[in-house]
Amino acid sequence: MNKLNCYASAAFGLEGPVASELRALHMSEVAAENGGVRFQASAEELYKCNLCLRECDRLYIIAAEGICTAFEDLYQLVYRISWQDYAEGREAINVSAKCARSTLMSPRDCQSVTKKAILSKLQSVRGQSFFPENGPPLPVQISVHNDRVKVLINTSGEALSRRGYRTWNGEAPLRETLAAALVLLSPWNKSKPLYDPCCGTGTILTEAALIAANRAPGLKRNFSMEQFFCFRDLPFEKIRESVSSQIREDGEFRISGSDISPDAVELAERHIKQADFKGRIQVFCKPLQDVVLTEQGGVFICNPPYGERLSDRKSCRKLYGDLHLLKNRHPGWSMCVISSEPSFERAYGRKADKKRRFYNGRLECTYYIYY
Repeated sequence: MNKLNCYASAAFGLEGPVASELRALHMSEVAAENGGVRFQASAEELYKCNLCLRECDRLYIIAAEGICTAFEDLYQLVYRISWQDYAEGREAINVSAKCARSTLMSPRDCQSVTKKAILSKLQSVRGQSFFPENGPPLPVQISVHNDRVKVLINTSGEALSRRGYRTWNGEAPLRETLAAALVLLSPWNKSKPLYDPCCGTGTILTEAALIAANRAPGLKRNFSMEQFFCFRDLPFEKIRESVSSQIREDGEFRISGSDISPDAVELAERHIKQADFKGRIQVFCKPLQDVVLTEQGGVFICNPPYGERLSDRKSCRKLYGDLHLLKNRHPGWSMCVISSEPSFERAYGRKADKKRRFYNGRLECTYYIYY
């Protein structure tokens, strides 16, 4: 079984957790680096990773990499790839590019040179002079950093955060991959109650339910590699069925939450229904100051407002203090909060037992864990 050189892109701070997920899926040569994780996998294993990974942004095949300080270097690097193995000649070849701290700093020119090299190679190998590009997409990404170029083939298509259950967004949506990470890095497991007192549109709650049910997050969507010429004989449905057989829908969830906004709670209920968890996750409209739970030994996980606008900061800092009071009302519970507010611990009233840095969109945040 031939192994492909693969790359899992990840948001800042999630490279380690994604590497742990890949090892749990028994991938080989797993190595985390800034921005992602390298690993080796067969085509079948790569498809399973697309279905199962919870914290990863996208999965790529590394078609080639090397140092490029001129566009001719880039052309030759791309041309040397056996594109006839990936394309039969009618694909819509979509090239994107990201450039940082390099001699080649024009994404548009990198895209143009790359596409020219791909078509030239296909023309020389297949003897084809016209490429209609009316077939399935072949998404190619050029990543240029410190003059090192990676030529990547995107096997995911849309970001893996697009699970398919969230079709309505609130004011400040939390990406599903980060929400899953907050759950997995917390002290929670499915034997404990979980409560989100600032649940917004329900992303943390839904991701926790997916984890509790051992349901792969990608089962409700498709991936670009399903249409690749080189993978036309892969048993996609058989792989999906194998992953689906691991779902554990039996057992009661102890997952619930609340929000002060009626509109947010309405959206949360819609998302929960779309994720097929209606009736298994409870959400309520109430301020966190009114939350009183009877269950013991649970975990609070929340993404409260950050107060990015100066006028909001005072009320947000009061809210952080109220989170501490909420924890005090529930002895034996843990509290996990993500925030971009540098003075969060002072507003909360106590230093965290554990901290991790992430990016929520473009905001640098810290995840505070109080056991």
